[in-house]
Amino acid sequence: MIDTRSVSLPHGTTLHCRTSGVAGRPVMLFLHGFPEGAFIWDEQLAHFARPENGGYRCIAPYLRGFGASSSPADVEAYRAKHLVQDLSALIAAEAPGGVLECLVAHDWGGAVAWNLANQQPQRMKRLAIINSPHPGAFVRELSHNAAQQAASQYMHFLCRPDAETLLAEDDFRRLFAFFDDPAGRAPAWLTEPVRAQYRALWQQGLTGACNYYRASPIRPPRDDDPGAQAITLPESMLTVAVPTLVLWAMDDPALLPGLLDGLPGWIPRLQVQPIEHATHWVVHEHPERVAQELRRFVQSNQ
Repeated sequence: MIDTRSVSLPHGTTLHCRTSGVAGRPVMLFLHGFPEGAFIWDEQLAHFARPENGGYRCIAPYLRGFGASSSPADVEAYRAKHLVQDLSALIAAEAPGGVLECLVAHDWGGAVAWNLANQQPQRMKRLAIINSPHPGAFVRELSHNAAQQAASQYMHFLCRPDAETLLAEDDFRRLFAFFDDPAGRAPAWLTEPVRAQYRALWQQGLTGACNYYRASPIRPPRDDDPGAQAITLPESMLTVAVPTLVLWAMDDPALLPGLLDGLPGWIPRLQVQPIEHATHWVVHEHPERVAQELRRFVQSNQ
């Protein structure tokens, strides 16, 4: 059973959360990306709350700017330091001892999770990333890999001042098209009930979601914007000491497999699990496979 609750954090942010399992049990925290919401994790929340799968307390917040969570108007409010502050405070409030059993994150949720794991590794025992590039690899590939630069051009569209207006046109036609297969067809998982969940989320506003792209300097270069080529990240900002699983859907058209190169140099306790014939939306496409890999990871002795 999935419940909902809002958590008010000491610094003034409120995160609306979907939850499952018994409060006080070890916590698995699940972070969504763009243009998603916490509901993408419902199958995982139900799975990992069951006693036979660990009986975890499972929490999936809507990140700031999404759904009913706080949505500040200032673009600066979506810089990484503020997003990390939200998650650290949520973990302190909800996890026994302020430590997660595992942090699971996809897409933009993963971008925040990489930062949190680097800055506050004491907040988690394990980190699981699903198709979210490590910042060092992303800066490298956006700076030097023409294919990744081309695949990421959509980021400039989402930075436009009218992006949310354009995305909302024609019943969110452009947003729903993000999910299409290479032939332009809607995927089987995008059923009418799932469409309704996304529509209800997007109707609450898209500015916060677009502000993630506006606030981030990591984007492909173009004539009027050096983007990632102007960024130098110190090694101290890139290392992750906690045991880390990277699940990577290999047919992701926006995040190419070259983003996996070099990860062991930053993450000494790393496992990489490719998922063939899966796209960026692997959480929707293959929930059983995602649950299987996560269960193996959280129950391992690493």
